[in-house]
Amino acid sequence: MTSTSDASDTMEQTLQIQLSQSVLQQGFNGKAVEELQNLLFAWGIYTGPIDGEFGYQTEQSVKNFQRRVFLKEDGIVAERTWRALYTGAPVDMPQLSKGCNGELVKKVQRILKTTCDYIGRVDGDFGDLTESALTSFQRRCELSITGVVEENTWCALSKVLQY
Repeated sequence: MTSTSDASDTMEQTLQIQLSQSVLQQGFNGKAVEELQNLLFAWGIYTGPIDGEFGYQTEQSVKNFQRRVFLKEDGIVAERTWRALYTGAPVDMPQLSKGCNGELVKKVQRILKTTCDYIGRVDGDFGDLTESALTSFQRRCELSITGVVEENTWCALSKVLQY
């Protein structure tokens, strides 16, 4: 049985490993690329060979993963992408609530449209309709029903298949 302190020691070691990872992009090769491919495979994003070669298929898988966790889809694996790969979840996301607007709100609205929770226009304005759709999504996912997009809700939204 693992004690709480053992679990936090492991998390701290993992974080240190994450922070020491190299920036990777197409054309790179080696053990770090193998680790990247293994992580992408573990999250069900990569189906190619684990060969340590950062080619087109690896780059497309990185972009797909970045889309899933709301990162810039540039195919470059830098610190934030590494952290998301290790956790399998979005990192450093802002809280969104009624009154917010912008591209992230549009992404949330698009995802809520695919889950049939949101029926409005994707306009980037977090209003009553978006809040209602979000609470419906939170209820179905057994999250705290707050109408606010916070860490747990970002994580649940990242699990919805995005096109």
